[in-house]
Amino acid sequence: MATYKSKFTGNKRRKGPLSVLMPWLKRFGIALAIAGLSFWAGSWFFLSGSATRTGDWLAAQVHEGTSEAGFSVQNIMVEGRVYTNPEILKAIIATEKGDPLFAFDPVAAQEQIKRINWIRDAHVERRLPDTIYVGLTEKKPLALWQEGGTLELLDEKGKPITRENLGRFKNLVIVMGEGAPERAPELVKNLEAEPQIMSRVKAAKWIGGRRWDLVFRDDITAKLPEGETGLALRKLAEAVEKEGLLEKDILSVDLREESRMIVEPAPGAAQDYQASTKAGSNI
Repeated sequence: MATYKSKFTGNKRRKGPLSVLMPWLKRFGIALAIAGLSFWAGSWFFLSGSATRTGDWLAAQVHEGTSEAGFSVQNIMVEGRVYTNPEILKAIIATEKGDPLFAFDPVAAQEQIKRINWIRDAHVERRLPDTIYVGLTEKKPLALWQEGGTLELLDEKGKPITRENLGRFKNLVIVMGEGAPERAPELVKNLEAEPQIMSRVKAAKWIGGRRWDLVFRDDITAKLPEGETGLALRKLAEAVEKEGLLEKDILSVDLREESRMIVEPAPGAAQDYQASTKAGSNI
């Protein structure tokens, strides 16, 4: 009996959607597993400190190599230093002769130097092949501010600098009174225009938030007006130059009135001092 074979016998079955996706899913799973493993390994590398240690080791190798190539510190150049403590600068720079030049961080050093109380501005850089350069702009001492029995050095803007080692600034004017520091720069500027007056001034008292009293080294007081400080000092300077006013036996000079200058004699003085700013008048 003849066997009948279906015409469909031996034909391949059609592939369903799942059979098509399976290879891609397997590949994605493997990739995802690799990514997860890489992330875990990377996290362990950084969290364990291995990355930091490796980076430090590589940096040390680079610094050593550049040093051997001639880039080592041989000079530390500091410009503009007058009052800043050199030991503080040395501690911040923290570099010795022969150290690798590229191991020094000029940006970090510059930021620390700017925090020193004497520093107005600073610039730090590496100068190839072997120099560290530090350029300083220091604050300028202007006057001493006395408050509650304590002295503090003021800079050219009337801002406090320090309360330490003030002996070298003993010849500066001492300013007193609430608000005196803010007014001190203008006063000192006017005094500098009259050096024969400034050289005699011991202290300046800011009175009532309005005006200055000057106290000279021989304890004579000059009462300045609320405004026109410079003009009043010019009148006083002329009286000193022409009449030797501050050499006389007096207690005070009152310059608060524009039209005249009133001089108070010391007790028991034989002469009554009264000066006028009018032309031809005498003391």
